[in-house]
Order: sequence, then structure tokens, then C-alpha cells
Amino acid sequence: MHLPDKTPNSSRGSTVIKLQKGRIPPNATDLEELVLCGILIDRKGLQRVADILRAEMFYRTEHQDVFTAAINLLQNNSAVDIRTVCEQLKEDGTLESVGGANFVVDLSTKVSSAAHIEFHARIVQQNYILRSLIDVSNQIIEKSYDETSNVFETIEFAETKIFEATKDKIRTNAKSTVDLLREVTENLRRIQQEGGTVGVESGFRDLDRLTSGFQASDLIVLAARPGMGKTALMLSMARNIAIDAKTPVAIFSLEMSATQLMTRLIAGEAKIPIQTLREGSLDTDQWNSMSKELGALEDAKIYIDETPQLSVFDMRAKARRLHAEHGIGIIFVDYLQLMTVTTKIRGENREQTISTISNNLKAVAKELDIPVIAISQLNRAVESREKKRPQLSDLRESGAIEQDADIVGFLYRPAYYNIDVWDDGTSTDGQAEIVISKHRNGSLRNIRLNFEGNYAKFLNAFSTSGVYGGGNRIPSKLNGNDDFPSESATTDYDNSGLNPDDPPF
Repeated sequence: MHLPDKTPNSSRGSTVIKLQKGRIPPNATDLEELVLCGILIDRKGLQRVADILRAEMFYRTEHQDVFTAAINLLQNNSAVDIRTVCEQLKEDGTLESVGGANFVVDLSTKVSSAAHIEFHARIVQQNYILRSLIDVSNQIIEKSYDETSNVFETIEFAETKIFEATKDKIRTNAKSTVDLLREVTENLRRIQQEGGTVGVESGFRDLDRLTSGFQASDLIVLAARPGMGKTALMLSMARNIAIDAKTPVAIFSLEMSATQLMTRLIAGEAKIPIQTLREGSLDTDQWNSMSKELGALEDAKIYIDETPQLSVFDMRAKARRLHAEHGIGIIFVDYLQLMTVTTKIRGENREQTISTISNNLKAVAKELDIPVIAISQLNRAVESREKKRPQLSDLRESGAIEQDADIVGFLYRPAYYNIDVWDDGTSTDGQAEIVISKHRNGSLRNIRLNFEGNYAKFLNAFSTSGVYGGGNRIPSKLNGNDDFPSESATTDYDNSGLNPDDPPF
């Protein structure tokens, strides 16, 4: 703990020792002096700390005033030294309150160079963050004692205040081209070694090839009309990520219960129709199959939160805890429009609410540095069009979803609309497409998948090209599910580099 030697006289009654509940708040006034000295004797010193410190981060008000004067000079492109700072303080009306010109002169003698100014500035900043946390904690305590306060509003208040208090954490400096070239080159080598996929793999080959896996800090929106299989697609991805890629998954399910989701996962893994599971009418073979196949699900790190009407702020708090405790590598939200904003601004419409939710989902992805996949509903416009394939304008209630998302994909099953063939003339039976309509860091594409409706499960299409046609022939023979090609079916493959003998997973 750093204590000042004395308190200068001040017309504003400034004191150095600001007792809070009998304790002196964290401070480093001696290092504040060293920082200000570096600024006064070397203009470059101020440039090096200008993006680290703000005036309120200094403990002493005198130091705040001196730093403010220096920043004003820098912004006006003026020289920063003892004389100009004194003149600026005089213009600001704070020269006498800091102790006059003698105080500024005395500051300039604390250190001989600004060599360590950034190190000292970061310690000053850290002490400010600690003081902010103390202040926030006091606010939370007072609000907790308020009997008129709703407990959930208090939790949200606490989460918001703590986030605001810690948002001033150490910022990274701009990187030089030398550092960036080294970083990019190393990343390219890693991509090459890992076969082109460095993000979280969905388990769908063509989608992973297009995205290189879902990337950290990305917000991915998967949207469709009701009945298309959005939840089934989410669970298929979650299963692949948790079981095949061994990556912990968090699912925030606002529509279905955790047991309903688990029933679907069991149906897909054990190849038992969902209806059979719901009715509990399993025969001996099905019980044996389930017992045999569910070992992988038992080991899968899938964490399901079924809180209804979940606030986006509560979701952020839960996500932080899951990330800290279980190391989750991806988050699914099913679905975006069912989320709420606990504290609603007066006059705020539904579109603005969805915008707040979308912005916060993107913020979660960036804060935790993991992908966030949000399921979204589409408006009814698609139903009235002759062409039923969704497009960006069909996103329901807010253009902010399109703006915030790094990837927007639409789930489209033509058979739902009694469309028997694709545009290329091939059968739509048991098939679906993920229509990638926005891809901030890549190209757009329609990716073909197989859909097993009885098991609410999506799988890779038999063709490795992702789009039938262009020389590919549809398998002439289907297996017992009537919607997934058998291994003996004949298909012409493209030259994508995948092994044609690989079974479609």
C-alpha cells in the first residue's frame, strides 16, 4: 500500500486519505507521480500511456488535474512540458487547487526518464480497477438490503456493474507488421498441419471446409421457419462437437426442456424413433441397442440450461461460470427470440430489444473467445413466395441480427413444402440444405445434408461436394431408413480431396 507523505492545501478540500469503512482504498500515489513526471519531461511518455490511463484513474485529484491538462495539450497538438502544463492548468482554473506551479515543478523531479512509464501506468490502472470493484461491491450490498428490489434485477445489476468495473482491464497495444506476419505465418502452418480446420468442427464436412470450423469470437445465426428442424440441427452439431471433437458444449434451451433434448439425443445415437421413446414402447432389441450406444453420450460434456424466458444478461453470467468451471468451447442458444432483457428502456420496441440481445450474444462470443451459435426464427414472408428458399430479409424482427452475425445460415427442407425435386432435378426426399447467406470471412454456399426425421438427426450428405449435380449422380439404392444412402450406392465424387470410400457420417 502506497501512502502519500503529505496532503497539500486545496481550495476544494482535496484529501489523499479517503477512508472507506475504516480502510484506505488501493492506491499507488508514488507511481502516479512517476507517471506524471515521465509525461512532463518526455512528450512520448504521454503518448505511450494515453490509451492506458484516464484522469479518473489517478487517486489524487491534483494528479487527475495535471493529467487532464496534459491530455488537453496533446489533443490540441501542443507541446507538453512544465510551462505549458502550468498554463493549461491556469486556463482550466485548477492551477491553484493543485498547489500552484511549484507542485508541477516538484512532480518533474521524481524520475530522470520515462523509460518505465508504461509499467507504472498499468499499476496505477490496476489500483483504479480495485477501487472500482470496492465501490461496485458497496452498491451491490446496498441494493441487496433493499427489500423493494427484485432478486433477479439485483443479480443483473451486480453482473452489469462488475462487467463495467472490469472493462478497463489491460488493453493490448497495436501490433507491428513484423509481429502480425509472424503470427499469420504460424497460423497458416497450423492450419496446414490440421487439415484446413482450426475452429470448432460441426461434424458436417462441407460446412467445416467452408468455415474452417466455427471460429473463436464468432456469432453464428442458424435460422428457419418452424418445423424445419432447427433444434435437431443444433443437437446434431452439439453431439458431433462434444463426442467426436471432445469439446465441451453449453446449450441454453428456452423452448424445450433438458429431458426433451436428451430424448432426442438418445433417439439419434441409438437409432430409436422418437415416438417409440416417448411412448416407452421399446422392445428387447431396442433396449439392448440403447444400452450399447449410449456410452458415448454418458461421456459427452454437454451442459444444458433450460431456464425459461432467460435474460440475455443472466445468460452471460451463466456462460462465464460454465466457461470457467467446465472450459466450454462453444455455446448454443435455442432460440434467440425467446430471450428477454430484464431492464427494458421505456419506449423500446421489440426490434430494439432483439438488437440488444443480438449485441450481447456477440459480446459473449468476444469476451469468452468462443463461437456462439444462436437459433433464430424467420418471419412469414418466405411462406408467401413461390421460391421457398430463405434469404436475409426473412430474419425476424431485427436487421441487427444480420449486422452482428459473422455467419448467417438458413435451414431449408423442400419436402416440408411438398417440393419433390431440387433445382438440379434431384430428389429432395430426406434431404435439407444449410443456405449460407452471410459469411464475413469466407464465401457463400448451399450445403446439402441428409435428414433422418424419425430420429431428429442430420448427417452428411452422401455426396462430398455439398451440392448434388454437376456430374454427381444420386445414389440409386437407399437403406432401411429411406433417406440415407447405403454404402453400396454409387456416386460420382468431385475432386475435393476427400476419400470417396469414407462412410457418410
